[in-house]
Amino acid sequence: MDLREVPGTTFQRHPWEIARAAFFRRVLAEAGLLAAPRAVLDVGAGDGYLARRLLEALPPGSTILCLDAHYSDDDLARLADPPAAGLGFARELPPRRFDVILMLDVIEHVADDRAFVARFVAESLAPGGTVLASVPAWQALFSRHDRELNHFRRYSPAACRALLESAGLAVRASGGVFHTLLAPRALAVAVERVEASLGRDGAAPDDLGDWRHGRALSKLVSGALAADNALSHLGRRLGLALPGLSFWALCAPAEAPSS
Repeated sequence: MDLREVPGTTFQRHPWEIARAAFFRRVLAEAGLLAAPRAVLDVGAGDGYLARRLLEALPPGSTILCLDAHYSDDDLARLADPPAAGLGFARELPPRRFDVILMLDVIEHVADDRAFVARFVAESLAPGGTVLASVPAWQALFSRHDRELNHFRRYSPAACRALLESAGLAVRASGGVFHTLLAPRALAVAVERVEASLGRDGAAPDDLGDWRHGRALSKLVSGALAADNALSHLGRRLGLALPGLSFWALCAPAEAPSS
């Protein structure tokens, strides 16, 4: 969860975030990256939810460092309690290299996205390592929600691939995710633009990370998102480029050109 989305009190985690963690854990597992101990760097890790779910699937001896430049001293103390073996939190990049670097929904927060990615590839990725990145998809869907989260942009699949390749990576696998959320978001953006044309700002989303609905709706939404995840994995196996509300890419360092 983005730090801006943490309500600051006891809260119910959004089904989208639970489905997102399950999806990326499976992507890493199917790539064979959870079969041996790994050193993982989770860039822009927020409250560390995904890192904790990933650590549960990794063999003993694995480590995950959650990195976020916006962690306060209070955040660092709170997020590390209760402690979990192998899990750490930091706001400064340590001088070491990692087998896997996660950049999940973080690149869109950075003005110079290419320099941001290139720095981690050059300074923090171990030889033969892996980068897993995800971004919000389709600039046409840029909305009030993006502005509230301080996003600079959304990405087409082609633009994201080009960005990653320009930073020294080769995309090995990629695809869309959260396909069924595309239509509702497009409708919401259309309504927002009609309101703006009429001089109405509309209400900004509040408590962005807090899910305030009952058990029945939570179960329904969770089931729908699990089915959406299954569709994503099936489409990838079949070689289908299914568009989604988000786009992801699994990357390796590009081979240096031969002289």
